[in-house]
Amino acid sequence: MSLVKEVAGRVTIRGDTDFSHTEQLDRWDTEGHRFILGIDAHPKLVGLAEALGKEAWKTFARQPKYEILTEPRPKAFRYKEQVVVEREFVNQKLVGEALAEIQYKTRQVPPGVSGGDPAQEPECAEGEKALFDEVRYFFYITNRTDKAEKIVGLANGRCDQENVIEQLKNGVNAMRMPVADLLGNWSYMVIAALAWNLKAWYGLLMPNRERGIELVKMEFRRFLSAVMLLPCQIARTARKVVYKDSWV
Repeated sequence: MSLVKEVAGRVTIRGDTDFSHTEQLDRWDTEGHRFILGIDAHPKLVGLAEALGKEAWKTFARQPKYEILTEPRPKAFRYKEQVVVEREFVNQKLVGEALAEIQYKTRQVPPGVSGGDPAQEPECAEGEKALFDEVRYFFYITNRTDKAEKIVGLANGRCDQENVIEQLKNGVNAMRMPVADLLGNWSYMVIAALAWNLKAWYGLLMPNRERGIELVKMEFRRFLSAVMLLPCQIARTARKVVYKDSWV
C-alpha cells in the first residue's frame, strides 16, 4: 500500500468478504487508506437491516453500462424462460432493488464507518404460479463519505478486476509456476502478464473506438485465435509448396 500511495496519492481498497478482517480495517483506516469491501450477511447485520423503517430505504436504479447513441434495439425473445414456464420449473426473477445506509461499528473499527446495504427482491415462481417473495441482503462496509449509490457501483466494479485475474490465471497462464525457484516464477508471471497488457494497449490505441473496446474486453484465447493466429492453407504442387494465408 505504501508503494502505491507514493504514486497515486490516495488509495481505495476493494475486495470481497474474505478481506473484511477487523484488524486490517482498523489499520487501513488509521493509515488513511479508503476501503470498500463486502461483508457477510450475518444475523446481526440482517437484524439491523430489518429494523430499519420504510423511510430509510430508497429505490436503487443502476446506471446504464453505456450510452445509446442511436435508437434502442428491442430485446430478443427469451426462449429459455419460456421453456421454464412451460415445464413449470422454479424460476426466480429480480423484482427490484432498494438501498439503505447503516452506521456500523465492528469490534475495532471506529463508529464512523458506514455500510451500504442494497437489498434485492427476487420473486420465486413455479411455472406461471407465484410461490413467494424473497429478500436478499448484500452488505458493503466503507470509510468513504460518497453517496451510497456510488459506493455500491464502485464495489460492483471490482468484478472487472476479478475477470483480469481469471484471464491471467487461465488465459495467459501467468500463475503456472513452471520452475521451483521463487524469482524464476515471479519473472515468468511478469512476462506472461505483459502479454495481457499488450493486448489491452493494442485495443486502447486502435483508431476504431468500438473495435478497440471489443479487443480490450476480449478473452485472451479468443484474441489469439482472432488476431494473432492466422489461418494458412498449404498447397503442394509438383515443384513447390504454396502457403496461402488469410491476407491473400
